[in-house]
Amino acid sequence: MTAPDDPYNAFCRHNHVELDGAAEGPLRGLTFAVKDVFDIEGCRTGNGNPVWLESHQPAARTASSVAHLLASGARMIGKTHTDEMAYSLNGENVHYGTPTNPNAPGRIPGGSSSGSAAAVAGRLVDFALGTDCGGSVRLPASYCGIYGIRTTHGLVPADGVVDLAKSFDAVGWFARDPQTMRRVGDVLLPAGSDGSAEGFMPKRLLIAEDAFAFAGPEVTEALAAPLARLKAAFADYRAVRVYSEEPPAWSAIFRVLQGDEIRRRHGAWIDAHNPSFGSDIAARFRWTRTISADDVARRRPQREEVARHMDALLGDDGVLCLPSAPSIAPKVATPAAQLDGLRARAFALLSIAGLARLPQLTLPLGTMAGCPLGLSLIAPRGRDRGLLNWAATKLS
Repeated sequence: MTAPDDPYNAFCRHNHVELDGAAEGPLRGLTFAVKDVFDIEGCRTGNGNPVWLESHQPAARTASSVAHLLASGARMIGKTHTDEMAYSLNGENVHYGTPTNPNAPGRIPGGSSSGSAAAVAGRLVDFALGTDCGGSVRLPASYCGIYGIRTTHGLVPADGVVDLAKSFDAVGWFARDPQTMRRVGDVLLPAGSDGSAEGFMPKRLLIAEDAFAFAGPEVTEALAAPLARLKAAFADYRAVRVYSEEPPAWSAIFRVLQGDEIRRRHGAWIDAHNPSFGSDIAARFRWTRTISADDVARRRPQREEVARHMDALLGDDGVLCLPSAPSIAPKVATPAAQLDGLRARAFALLSIAGLARLPQLTLPLGTMAGCPLGLSLIAPRGRDRGLLNWAATKLS
Protein backbone atom coordinates (compact mmCIF):
# COMPACT_ATOMS: atom_id res chain seq x y z
CA MET A 1 0.00 0.00 0.00
CA THR A 2 1.17 3.52 -0.75
CA ALA A 3 0.16 6.64 1.14
CA PRO A 4 -2.47 8.79 -0.59
CA ASP A 5 -1.68 11.83 -2.68
CA ASP A 6 -0.71 14.34 -0.04
CA PRO A 7 0.28 17.89 -1.01
CA TYR A 8 0.02 19.00 2.63
CA ASN A 9 2.31 16.47 4.38
CA ALA A 10 -0.65 15.41 6.46
CA PHE A 11 -0.12 11.63 6.26
CA CYS A 12 2.49 9.36 7.81
CA ARG A 13 4.69 7.59 5.26
CA HIS A 14 6.61 5.52 7.80
CA ASN A 15 3.66 3.41 8.98
CA HIS A 16 1.01 3.84 6.33
CA VAL A 17 -2.12 1.71 6.62
CA GLU A 18 -5.53 1.90 4.98
CA LEU A 19 -8.64 -0.12 5.71
CA ASP A 20 -11.95 -0.57 3.93
CA GLY A 21 -15.14 0.01 5.84
CA ALA A 22 -18.14 -2.27 6.01
CA ALA A 23 -20.23 -2.69 2.88
CA GLU A 24 -23.18 -0.97 4.57
CA GLY A 25 -23.55 1.52 7.38
CA PRO A 26 -24.39 5.15 8.25
CA LEU A 27 -20.94 6.39 7.22
CA ARG A 28 -20.71 4.44 3.97
CA GLY A 29 -19.12 6.60 1.28
CA LEU A 30 -17.10 8.73 3.71
CA THR A 31 -13.32 8.62 4.04
CA PHE A 32 -11.37 9.36 7.19
CA ALA A 33 -7.87 9.63 8.59
CA VAL A 34 -6.52 8.74 12.03
CA LYS A 35 -3.99 10.58 14.17
CA ASP A 36 -0.94 8.41 14.74
CA VAL A 37 -1.73 7.80 18.40
CA PHE A 38 -4.57 5.37 17.60
CA ASP A 39 -3.66 1.68 17.39
CA ILE A 40 -4.37 -0.34 14.26
CA GLU A 41 -4.10 -4.10 14.65
CA GLY A 42 -0.83 -5.43 13.24
CA CYS A 43 0.68 -1.96 12.77
CA ARG A 44 3.07 0.10 14.84
CA THR A 45 1.83 3.33 16.38
CA GLY A 46 4.35 6.14 15.94
CA ASN A 47 3.19 8.77 18.46
CA GLY A 48 5.12 11.39 16.50
CA ASN A 49 8.58 10.07 17.35
CA PRO A 50 10.71 7.49 15.48
CA VAL A 51 12.14 6.00 18.68
CA TRP A 52 8.63 5.38 20.00
CA LEU A 53 7.80 3.69 16.70
CA GLU A 54 10.88 1.45 16.87
CA SER A 55 10.55 0.57 20.57
CA HIS A 56 6.93 -0.62 20.48
CA GLN A 57 5.50 -3.77 18.99
CA PRO A 58 2.67 -3.78 16.45
CA ALA A 59 -0.70 -3.27 18.09
CA ALA A 60 -2.62 -6.38 19.13
CA ARG A 61 -5.99 -4.79 18.34
CA THR A 62 -7.51 -1.75 16.72
CA ALA A 63 -8.69 1.15 18.88
CA SER A 64 -12.43 0.74 19.39
CA SER A 65 -13.18 4.24 18.09
CA VAL A 66 -11.53 3.37 14.77
CA ALA A 67 -13.22 -0.04 14.69
CA HIS A 68 -16.65 1.58 15.17
CA LEU A 69 -16.07 3.93 12.26
CA LEU A 70 -14.98 1.07 9.99
CA ALA A 71 -17.96 -1.02 11.05
CA SER A 72 -20.20 1.92 10.15
CA GLY A 73 -18.95 1.92 6.57
CA ALA A 74 -16.31 4.66 6.55
CA ARG A 75 -13.03 3.96 4.77
CA MET A 76 -9.74 4.80 6.51
CA ILE A 77 -7.13 6.04 4.06
CA GLY A 78 -4.17 6.63 6.35
CA LYS A 79 -2.60 7.75 9.61
CA THR A 80 -1.74 11.40 10.13
CA HIS A 81 1.17 13.25 11.69
CA THR A 82 1.13 14.39 15.28
CA ASP A 83 3.49 16.45 17.39
CA GLU A 84 6.02 14.35 19.28
CA MET A 85 4.21 12.40 22.00
CA ALA A 86 1.26 14.74 21.33
CA TYR A 87 2.94 17.26 23.64
CA SER A 88 2.58 20.50 21.67
CA LEU A 89 0.00 22.86 20.24
CA ASN A 90 2.05 23.86 17.19
CA GLY A 91 2.10 21.01 14.68
CA GLU A 92 5.82 21.34 13.94
CA ASN A 93 7.63 17.98 14.11
CA VAL A 94 11.43 17.94 13.75
CA HIS A 95 11.39 14.35 12.46
CA TYR A 96 8.51 14.40 9.98
CA GLY A 97 8.03 18.08 9.15
CA THR A 98 5.17 20.51 9.54
CA PRO A 99 1.88 19.78 7.79
CA THR A 100 0.75 22.66 5.58
CA ASN A 101 -2.21 24.68 6.79
CA PRO A 102 -4.41 24.60 3.65
CA ASN A 103 -6.50 27.60 4.69
CA ALA A 104 -3.60 29.74 5.96
CA PRO A 105 -0.53 28.90 3.82
CA GLY A 106 2.74 29.84 5.47
CA ARG A 107 1.24 29.41 8.93
CA ILE A 108 1.34 26.42 11.27
CA PRO A 109 -1.64 24.05 11.38
CA GLY A 110 -1.69 23.76 15.16
CA GLY A 111 -1.15 20.58 17.13
CA SER A 112 -0.96 18.02 18.24
CA SER A 113 -3.62 16.68 15.83
CA SER A 114 -1.88 18.58 13.04
CA GLY A 115 -2.06 16.06 10.22
CA SER A 116 -5.71 15.26 10.85
CA ALA A 117 -6.65 18.94 10.72
CA ALA A 118 -4.63 19.50 7.55
CA ALA A 119 -6.14 16.44 5.85
CA VAL A 120 -9.68 17.68 6.52
CA ALA A 121 -8.99 21.33 5.68
CA GLY A 122 -7.25 20.23 2.48
CA ARG A 123 -10.21 18.03 1.44
CA LEU A 124 -8.10 14.86 1.45
CA VAL A 125 -10.69 13.13 3.68
CA ASP A 126 -14.24 13.81 4.84
CA PHE A 127 -13.36 13.68 8.53
CA ALA A 128 -10.44 12.74 10.76
CA LEU A 129 -9.87 11.50 14.30
CA GLY A 130 -7.70 13.39 16.74
CA THR A 131 -7.15 13.57 20.47
CA ASP A 132 -7.42 16.60 22.72
CA CYS A 133 -5.54 16.83 26.00
CA GLY A 134 -4.83 20.53 26.29
CA GLY A 135 -6.41 21.76 23.06
CA SER A 136 -5.04 19.46 20.38
CA VAL A 137 -8.31 19.33 18.41
CA ARG A 138 -9.78 22.71 19.28
CA LEU A 139 -6.73 24.83 18.39
CA PRO A 140 -5.95 23.16 15.02
CA ALA A 141 -9.63 23.45 14.11
CA SER A 142 -9.47 27.18 14.77
CA TYR A 143 -6.17 27.65 12.91
CA CYS A 144 -7.29 25.60 9.89
CA GLY A 145 -10.86 26.89 9.61
CA ILE A 146 -12.76 23.64 10.21
CA TYR A 147 -15.09 22.13 12.80
CA GLY A 148 -13.52 20.22 15.66
CA ILE A 149 -14.84 18.72 18.89
CA ARG A 150 -13.24 17.78 22.15
CA THR A 151 -15.72 15.31 23.64
CA THR A 152 -16.72 14.94 27.26
CA HIS A 153 -13.86 13.23 29.05
CA GLY A 154 -14.39 9.46 29.00
CA LEU A 155 -17.53 9.53 26.86
CA VAL A 156 -15.78 8.07 23.79
CA PRO A 157 -13.65 5.06 24.83
CA ALA A 158 -9.92 5.76 24.55
CA ASP A 159 -8.73 2.16 24.53
CA GLY A 160 -5.98 1.64 21.98
CA VAL A 161 -5.00 5.31 22.13
CA VAL A 162 -1.56 6.38 23.40
CA ASP A 163 -2.31 8.62 26.35
CA LEU A 164 -0.49 11.82 27.27
CA ALA A 165 -2.35 12.66 30.48
CA LYS A 166 -5.27 10.30 31.01
CA SER A 167 -7.43 12.50 33.20
CA PHE A 168 -7.45 15.14 30.44
CA ASP A 169 -7.20 13.13 27.19
CA ALA A 170 -10.36 13.00 25.07
CA VAL A 171 -11.09 11.57 21.63
CA GLY A 172 -12.26 14.14 19.09
CA TRP A 173 -12.69 14.67 15.37
CA PHE A 174 -12.67 17.24 12.59
CA ALA A 175 -14.92 17.87 9.58
CA ARG A 176 -15.68 20.71 7.18
CA ASP A 177 -19.41 20.86 7.91
CA PRO A 178 -21.61 20.37 10.96
CA GLN A 179 -23.68 17.61 9.38
CA THR A 180 -20.63 15.35 9.01
CA MET A 181 -19.62 16.20 12.58
CA ARG A 182 -23.04 14.97 13.72
CA ARG A 183 -22.91 11.81 11.59
CA VAL A 184 -19.60 10.82 13.17
CA GLY A 185 -20.98 11.65 16.62
CA ASP A 186 -23.97 9.41 16.02
CA VAL A 187 -21.50 6.52 15.63
CA LEU A 188 -18.96 7.32 18.33
CA LEU A 189 -21.11 8.83 21.09
CA PRO A 190 -23.17 6.43 23.20
CA ALA A 191 -26.90 6.42 22.53
CA GLY A 192 -28.93 8.18 25.21
CA SER A 193 -25.86 10.00 26.55
CA ASP A 194 -27.74 13.30 26.53
CA GLY A 195 -29.81 12.09 29.44
CA SER A 196 -33.31 12.27 28.01
CA ALA A 197 -35.40 10.78 25.24
CA GLU A 198 -35.55 14.03 23.32
CA GLY A 199 -31.87 14.85 23.86
CA PHE A 200 -30.15 18.03 24.96
CA MET A 201 -30.95 21.25 23.14
CA PRO A 202 -29.32 24.39 24.54
CA LYS A 203 -31.64 27.20 25.52
CA ARG A 204 -29.25 29.76 27.06
CA LEU A 205 -26.21 31.30 25.37
CA LEU A 206 -23.67 32.47 27.94
CA ILE A 207 -21.07 34.84 26.49
CA ALA A 208 -17.78 34.65 28.36
CA GLU A 209 -16.96 38.35 28.50
CA ASP A 210 -13.76 37.82 30.50
CA ALA A 211 -12.51 35.21 28.02
CA PHE A 212 -13.15 37.61 25.13
CA ALA A 213 -11.38 40.38 27.04
CA PHE A 214 -8.42 38.09 27.67
CA ALA A 215 -8.21 37.18 23.96
CA GLY A 216 -8.00 40.88 23.19
CA PRO A 217 -9.80 43.53 21.13
CA GLU A 218 -8.68 42.29 17.70
CA VAL A 219 -10.01 38.79 18.32
CA THR A 220 -13.19 40.18 19.87
CA GLU A 221 -13.81 42.42 16.87
CA ALA A 222 -13.10 39.60 14.41
CA LEU A 223 -15.64 37.38 16.16
CA ALA A 224 -18.33 40.06 16.59
CA ALA A 225 -20.32 39.10 13.50
CA PRO A 226 -20.20 35.33 14.19
CA LEU A 227 -21.23 36.01 17.78
CA ALA A 228 -24.19 38.05 16.55
CA ARG A 229 -25.19 35.09 14.39
CA LEU A 230 -25.20 32.84 17.45
CA LYS A 231 -27.17 35.36 19.50
CA ALA A 232 -29.83 35.39 16.80
CA ALA A 233 -30.35 31.65 17.34
CA PHE A 234 -31.14 32.08 21.06
CA ALA A 235 -34.02 33.82 22.76
CA ASP A 236 -31.98 33.91 25.98
CA TYR A 237 -28.40 35.18 25.87
CA ARG A 238 -26.33 37.17 28.32
CA ALA A 239 -22.76 38.05 29.22
CA VAL A 240 -21.14 36.18 32.10
CA ARG A 241 -17.80 36.05 33.84
CA VAL A 242 -16.31 32.58 33.76
CA TYR A 243 -13.08 32.72 35.69
CA SER A 244 -13.08 32.79 39.47
CA GLU A 245 -9.57 34.30 39.30
CA GLU A 246 -7.43 35.81 36.56
CA PRO A 247 -7.46 33.51 33.49
CA PRO A 248 -3.80 32.42 33.81
CA ALA A 249 -4.59 30.98 37.26
CA TRP A 250 -6.73 28.28 35.63
CA SER A 251 -4.07 27.44 33.07
CA ALA A 252 -1.57 27.05 35.93
CA ILE A 253 -3.82 24.42 37.53
CA PHE A 254 -4.04 22.62 34.21
CA ARG A 255 -0.33 22.71 33.41
CA VAL A 256 0.77 21.34 36.78
CA LEU A 257 -1.72 18.46 36.84
CA GLN A 258 -1.16 17.60 33.19
CA GLY A 259 2.61 17.80 33.56
CA ASP A 260 2.59 15.49 36.58
CA GLU A 261 0.60 12.87 34.66
CA ILE A 262 2.90 13.20 31.64
CA ARG A 263 5.99 12.60 33.77
CA ARG A 264 4.47 9.55 35.40
CA ARG A 265 3.33 8.17 32.03
CA HIS A 266 6.44 8.78 29.93
CA GLY A 267 9.37 9.47 32.27
CA ALA A 268 10.58 5.87 32.53
CA TRP A 269 10.38 5.34 28.76
CA ILE A 270 12.39 8.52 28.13
CA ASP A 271 15.04 7.39 30.63
CA ALA A 272 15.24 3.95 29.03
CA HIS A 273 15.47 5.08 25.39
CA ASN A 274 16.89 8.62 25.51
CA PRO A 275 14.95 9.71 22.40
CA SER A 276 15.82 12.79 20.40
CA PHE A 277 13.13 15.45 20.80
CA GLY A 278 12.65 18.87 19.30
CA SER A 279 14.02 21.51 21.67
CA ASP A 280 10.59 22.72 22.79
CA ILE A 281 9.31 19.20 23.47
CA ALA A 282 12.51 18.27 25.33
CA ALA A 283 12.21 21.38 27.50
CA ARG A 284 8.64 20.50 28.44
CA PHE A 285 9.56 16.99 29.47
CA ARG A 286 12.42 18.35 31.59
CA TRP A 287 10.03 20.81 33.21
CA THR A 288 7.64 18.03 34.23
CA ARG A 289 10.40 16.66 36.49
CA THR A 290 10.44 19.90 38.49
CA ILE A 291 6.79 19.67 39.55
CA SER A 292 6.50 19.07 43.27
CA ALA A 293 4.13 16.62 44.93
CA ASP A 294 2.91 19.44 47.17
CA ASP A 295 1.97 21.54 44.17
CA VAL A 296 0.07 18.64 42.63
CA ALA A 297 -1.79 17.98 45.87
CA ARG A 298 -2.73 21.66 46.10
CA ARG A 299 -3.95 21.83 42.50
CA ARG A 300 -6.19 18.74 42.51
CA PRO A 301 -8.96 20.23 44.66
CA GLN A 302 -8.68 23.45 42.68
CA ARG A 303 -9.53 21.50 39.54
CA GLU A 304 -12.65 20.11 41.18
CA GLU A 305 -13.65 23.63 42.22
CA VAL A 306 -13.44 24.69 38.58
CA ALA A 307 -15.55 21.69 37.55
CA ARG A 308 -18.24 22.48 40.12
CA HIS A 309 -18.21 26.13 39.11
CA MET A 310 -18.72 25.24 35.44
CA ASP A 311 -21.48 22.75 36.24
CA ALA A 312 -23.35 25.44 38.15
CA LEU A 313 -22.81 28.04 35.42
CA LEU A 314 -24.03 25.84 32.56
CA GLY A 315 -26.81 24.06 34.40
CA ASP A 316 -28.82 21.69 32.23
CA ASP A 317 -29.52 23.97 29.28
CA GLY A 318 -26.69 26.47 28.87
CA VAL A 319 -23.77 26.71 26.45
CA LEU A 320 -20.76 28.94 26.97
CA CYS A 321 -19.43 30.93 24.02
CA LEU A 322 -15.77 32.00 23.90
CA PRO A 323 -12.92 32.41 21.40
CA SER A 324 -11.31 29.11 20.42
CA ALA A 325 -7.86 30.73 20.34
CA PRO A 326 -6.22 34.03 21.31
CA SER A 327 -4.94 34.56 17.76
CA ILE A 328 -4.85 33.25 14.23
CA ALA A 329 -2.23 30.63 13.39
CA PRO A 330 1.34 31.91 13.83
CA LYS A 331 3.64 31.90 10.84
CA VAL A 332 5.88 28.89 10.21
CA ALA A 333 9.29 29.37 11.88
CA THR A 334 7.96 31.83 14.44
CA PRO A 335 10.61 32.12 17.19
CA ALA A 336 10.18 29.64 20.04
CA ALA A 337 9.81 32.36 22.67
CA GLN A 338 6.84 33.86 20.82
CA LEU A 339 5.22 30.45 20.42
CA ASP A 340 5.66 29.74 24.13
CA GLY A 341 3.97 33.02 24.98
CA LEU A 342 1.07 32.23 22.65
CA ARG A 343 0.81 28.71 24.10
CA ALA A 344 0.47 30.16 27.60
CA ARG A 345 -2.26 32.53 26.42
CA ALA A 346 -4.08 29.73 24.59
CA PHE A 347 -4.13 27.55 27.70
CA ALA A 348 -6.09 30.19 29.58
CA LEU A 349 -8.93 29.65 27.09
CA LEU A 350 -8.44 25.93 26.49
CA SER A 351 -8.13 24.96 30.17
CA ILE A 352 -11.80 25.71 30.91
CA ALA A 353 -13.20 22.60 29.21
CA GLY A 354 -10.12 20.53 30.03
CA LEU A 355 -10.25 21.12 33.76
CA ALA A 356 -14.03 20.65 33.92
CA ARG A 357 -14.05 17.58 31.57
CA LEU A 358 -16.60 19.26 29.30
CA PRO A 359 -17.31 19.01 25.55
CA GLN A 360 -16.22 21.93 23.41
CA LEU A 361 -17.03 22.46 19.74
CA THR A 362 -14.95 24.81 17.58
CA LEU A 363 -16.99 26.58 14.90
CA PRO A 364 -15.11 27.95 11.85
CA LEU A 365 -17.08 31.18 11.71
CA GLY A 366 -14.47 33.92 12.02
CA THR A 367 -11.54 35.37 10.12
CA MET A 368 -8.81 37.83 11.02
CA ALA A 369 -6.21 39.20 8.61
CA GLY A 370 -7.56 36.78 6.03
CA CYS A 371 -6.94 33.72 8.23
CA PRO A 372 -9.39 31.43 10.05
CA LEU A 373 -10.39 32.09 13.63
CA GLY A 374 -12.73 29.81 15.54
CA LEU A 375 -15.57 30.54 17.92
CA SER A 376 -16.33 27.85 20.53
CA LEU A 377 -19.29 26.48 22.43
CA ILE A 378 -18.85 24.54 25.68
CA ALA A 379 -21.81 22.38 26.72
CA PRO A 380 -22.67 20.59 29.97
CA ARG A 381 -20.94 17.29 30.63
CA GLY A 382 -22.22 14.46 28.43
CA ARG A 383 -24.29 16.73 26.19
CA ASP A 384 -22.09 16.21 23.13
CA ARG A 385 -24.83 14.80 20.90
CA GLY A 386 -27.10 17.75 21.55
CA LEU A 387 -24.28 20.20 20.92
CA LEU A 388 -23.54 18.61 17.55
CA ASN A 389 -27.22 18.41 16.68
CA TRP A 390 -27.68 22.08 17.49
CA ALA A 391 -24.78 23.04 15.23
CA ALA A 392 -26.02 20.83 12.39
CA THR A 393 -29.50 22.31 12.69
CA LYS A 394 -28.70 25.98 13.25
CA LEU A 395 -25.52 26.46 11.22
CA SER A 396 -26.60 24.86 7.95
